[in-house]
Amino acid sequence: MRISAISYLNTAPLMWDFEHGAAGKQFEITYTVPSRCAAELANGTADIGIIPSLAYASIPGLRILPGVAIASKNAVRSILLVSQKPLEEIRTVALDSSSLTSVALVHILFEKYWRGTRTFVSHAPDLGPMLAKYDAALLIGDPALKIDRSCYRTWDLAEEWVRLTRQPFVFAFWAVREDAARNSTLDLPAIFQDSRNHGLEPVKINQIARIWSPKLGIGEDDLRRYLTSNIHYFLDDDCLNGLQLFYQYASECGLLPAAPELRFAETPLISHSI
Repeated sequence: MRISAISYLNTAPLMWDFEHGAAGKQFEITYTVPSRCAAELANGTADIGIIPSLAYASIPGLRILPGVAIASKNAVRSILLVSQKPLEEIRTVALDSSSLTSVALVHILFEKYWRGTRTFVSHAPDLGPMLAKYDAALLIGDPALKIDRSCYRTWDLAEEWVRLTRQPFVFAFWAVREDAARNSTLDLPAIFQDSRNHGLEPVKINQIARIWSPKLGIGEDDLRRYLTSNIHYFLDDDCLNGLQLFYQYASECGLLPAAPELRFAETPLISHSI
């Protein structure tokens, strides 16, 4: 089976068994950005993908792999609105072109809570050119983590969502094409949950921080805090409530035609011959 994964630090714990364990031998894995993961699931070039939450609503024939997510119950640090201006003076926003869900989230925050008319333009994730032409920039993932926030006004979008709604925010989760799940005898929910569990073990988090620190130019302690305190990797009941509220608001803001039904992949029934 073909997996489309995201090449950001925050997915590293989820990919542990696929990169370091036996699970990697059972799948063909490619890495890309969140918006591209969704496209590969939609066009059938991938069977499983860690997709932006918004994409699930627009791709027919998907099932969610239960229990695993990239979510936050407080500040996430890697999804930022960045500006030199106060919020009320922002009129134009450059949106990270690698994002789907965070783009929808910034639309919702402006329309539901921050008010005022804004113009949104998709842009490659490069802060200098973004702020040279627009009042604010939305950055996600590793580029957002590397920003020196002391130089700008910044709004952590997960933190704002939690403050305003009292719900967690779910940025992404694993989804599988129904046809691929139907033809597989693998226990996909268990495989992906086990990989997450192994990747979150303290010794594995230390190893991930050690590998990624020189890549990002961020200290190991800071990366450990990010992976253990800012990112929530469990698609629990609270996160499902937050996800459904996000879909409701996205529909009300015209970003989705309707809130989708959450449909989950199941553990296959294995027949035993006698």
